[in-house]
Amino acid sequence: MSIVGKQIRLERIKDRNTGHTVIVPMDHGISVGPIDGLVDMKKTVNAVAVGGANAVVEHKGLVMAGHRGEGPDIGLIIHLSASTSLSPYPNSKSLVCSVEEAIRLGADAVSIHVNLGDGMEKEMLKDFGRVSYEAATWGMPLLAMIYPRGDKIENEYDVKYVKHAARLGNEMGADIVKVPYTGSPDTFHEVVAGCAVPVVIAGGAKMNSERDILEMLRGAMDAGGSGASIGRNVFQHADPTAMTRAISAIVHKNASVEEALKILS
Repeated sequence: MSIVGKQIRLERIKDRNTGHTVIVPMDHGISVGPIDGLVDMKKTVNAVAVGGANAVVEHKGLVMAGHRGEGPDIGLIIHLSASTSLSPYPNSKSLVCSVEEAIRLGADAVSIHVNLGDGMEKEMLKDFGRVSYEAATWGMPLLAMIYPRGDKIENEYDVKYVKHAARLGNEMGADIVKVPYTGSPDTFHEVVAGCAVPVVIAGGAKMNSERDILEMLRGAMDAGGSGASIGRNVFQHADPTAMTRAISAIVHKNASVEEALKILS
């Protein structure tokens, strides 16, 4: 497939004007089961599509159960990695899908998860290299979720680890890199500056404050970030559509935190 074809697919998961993206990952079912917000996938995918999300991340088995058949369009990113919270090695991800299989399912992009510093890091990097090659061969955009998690990692939000994670994703051939937020625009700017492809922030665990989520996102965007890949803080929100609209306002319209909060209220 051509570079043009890849660019067309990238436009399915990013805003054409800003180049930024709002992604809602919904791949948690393999890790922790059918948690709140991910029981009725059609309802949840529809809610974030109406809210203006550019794409969702799903595992292959839920495409027919949760992706679009009607209503607003939304990009589909099929996740290729998996592990469960029941495993003695929950941070060691295995490949459970191929790029070719994702294409047959109608994916606009694929994603892979690597925990940098984990004991099984070398296997995950080997898988990453294979997926990167296949994605390039097929002209498929690749989202790399890279997290610093291992015995040597004192603080997974420390900029020295996060910028290493982002750079690794870049050097391995990812088109978009997803990493944790480092806590401030100044430190996150170091992450963005060292990565030649778009960087989006992870949402992390469910947060109690809407303001905290939006301030985190605003800080990342001010540092040069390219958007968000936030899951639980969207699909477990009391109003996922409104939360997606608030996030999209910051990412695509450069809204302030106060303006985004008004959308929620």
